[in-house]
Amino acid sequence: MTWRASVLSLFPEMFPGPLGLSLAGRALRDGRWSLEALDIRGFATDRHRTVDDTPFGGGAGMVMRPDVVDAAVGAAVATNPGAPLVYLTPRGRLLDQVLVRELAAGPGVTLLCGRYEGVDQRVIEARRMIELSVGDVVLSGGEVAAILLLDACVRLLPGVMGASESAVEESHGPEGLLEYPHYTRPAEWQGRKVPEVLLSGHHAEVARWRRERAEEATRTRRPDLWARHVNRNGGEPGRLDGHPAAA
Repeated sequence: MTWRASVLSLFPEMFPGPLGLSLAGRALRDGRWSLEALDIRGFATDRHRTVDDTPFGGGAGMVMRPDVVDAAVGAAVATNPGAPLVYLTPRGRLLDQVLVRELAAGPGVTLLCGRYEGVDQRVIEARRMIELSVGDVVLSGGEVAAILLLDACVRLLPGVMGASESAVEESHGPEGLLEYPHYTRPAEWQGRKVPEVLLSGHHAEVARWRRERAEEATRTRRPDLWARHVNRNGGEPGRLDGHPAAA
């Protein structure tokens, strides 16, 4: 079954954008996933195609109307039944690789891209939307966040990436560690040499070195991830599911 993405936006012409290129674009053309971008403004009922109004209680900015958003969501849900409905907002749960893997394993996703000051809370609650944030930043709209989420999901779909182990060893993989550093030819560049262990041909030593560098990077750059990794492995770094890591 094809993984299906539906995007609700005031700027549907932003899609597929980068998703039409590289791995995601090839997978889209090959039918491994599909993408539909719906124009929210097309569901407005007045002659000016109004999608927003001033906020109750006062304040700066405008708020997207619940009736217009709900009509657009209804159309998307009808064409993509069973897919989780996600509203991209800075106030949402932080998107992480665990959730990305869950979404990629499902039938697809329907994404609502907010604009202005956001969407009327009543339609969020009525439609039981999942509120997600892609980071502690504020964007002009949800479209860039939607592209990020879709790219993260699509690359995990079967047959999209050439080597399945790439998704296991990369940052935020099953163990929650950041990725080790990479090197390629030439072996010496501007006086900087590739670590000798990577030239040794000793696979166990290479694996050990990579593990140590991954742990070091996680511990120094993301202490939050390191603490989670240690707790997950029974209080001992270098262990997976309570068992020592392979040499």
